[in-house]
Amino acid sequence: MAPSPTGFLHIGNVRTALFNWLFARNKGGEFRLRIENTDTSREVEEATQQIQDSLRWLGLDWDGDVTFQLDRLQDCAAVAHRLVEEGKAYEDEGAIRFRMPDEGGTAWDDAVRGRIEFPNDKLEDLVLVRSDGRPTYNFASPMEDVWDGITHVIRGEDHISNTPKQINIIRAVGAEPPVYAHVSHVLGPDGKSLSKRHGSVTVDEFRHAGYYAPALMNFLALLGWSYDDKTTIMSRDELIERFSLDRVVPSPATFDYEKLDWLNGMYLRALSPEEYAAELVRYLRDEGYDWDEALIRRAAPIVQEKIERFGQFPDFAGFLFRDIEPDLALLNGAAPVVTAAREELQSVEPFAAPEIEAALRALADRLELSPRKAFEPIRVAVTGSKVSPGLFESLELLGREETLRRLSAAADRAAV
Repeated sequence: MAPSPTGFLHIGNVRTALFNWLFARNKGGEFRLRIENTDTSREVEEATQQIQDSLRWLGLDWDGDVTFQLDRLQDCAAVAHRLVEEGKAYEDEGAIRFRMPDEGGTAWDDAVRGRIEFPNDKLEDLVLVRSDGRPTYNFASPMEDVWDGITHVIRGEDHISNTPKQINIIRAVGAEPPVYAHVSHVLGPDGKSLSKRHGSVTVDEFRHAGYYAPALMNFLALLGWSYDDKTTIMSRDELIERFSLDRVVPSPATFDYEKLDWLNGMYLRALSPEEYAAELVRYLRDEGYDWDEALIRRAAPIVQEKIERFGQFPDFAGFLFRDIEPDLALLNGAAPVVTAAREELQSVEPFAAPEIEAALRALADRLELSPRKAFEPIRVAVTGSKVSPGLFESLELLGREETLRRLSAAADRAAV
């Protein structure tokens, strides 16, 4: 993978990196990470670290050290001067240009798209080294492929026009070009390039939104590749075992956020209660929440079946950790029910979900209300919302004292 450090890592580039990683791991090969920083004018200082952090979080590891294109500046200069001496390149206003062939075509068998051929008379003489001594991308990149012993390059279809230029340079230095596989772009649901208007587009944004890394890896693997016509959920090891380039399709992949949410929810519900709680705590800590860990762990089982992303937890169950102010409109006419609930719950012993449920169901019967009509104002009074985790479990987690306090406050507000 060869990202440019000009910004945070786009999820489409990460999908391409994942294909490289899966292919390398499937073949027992090496996956290399190279930072292509020849365009220093656009480099963002923290981007290099963010690229590495994003890949690690997703579960992608690389072999050897991270390399930087500019570290090989002298090597590139030496090759460029050698090409000049051999008549394969020439100096032009302080820069060095490569002589592209004028006749015939440059062709390769693309592992995704089949045979591709470019007429050579359409290839301009490429600048290899700029007048300031910096190599260009189209020179440094193929040379590093040669030096690193790269056998397969899997990259985006926007590089197809670069490939014939790079093949000619590689052949000019007496090396054999790698196998190229150009994968499609990732599009938003509207069929346009994936961008901010569709939602999260960097790995950081998906991480902050509370997606679970193994689920996101699984989802990204299915953008333009499939194992068969029916298998959706696959573990990291299964993806490695099953991945092959012959099932990568050349047509654009659509990023379906609803499918990602569904898949993420499936992954979260499949975690053991202990794993789920640990991941939830880790997420909340990473996002800066200093809520009581013991309470988070106690709350985890009542949200695990209800939310699809960890990022939904603060809105869904935040009432357990902070005070609330119920909307008066939702409590309109509810003062009698809330007051009666407070009186009923005062004497419940122990203050646990089964006993709380029995007491409140008996109360609904006495008030001649359906459970739904009786419980909704109680839910609003203690959680601040009509949507929350299970009411009885929520009251148990809040505890008797806090539950009674919130019911009293809500009854007073509703009575005004």
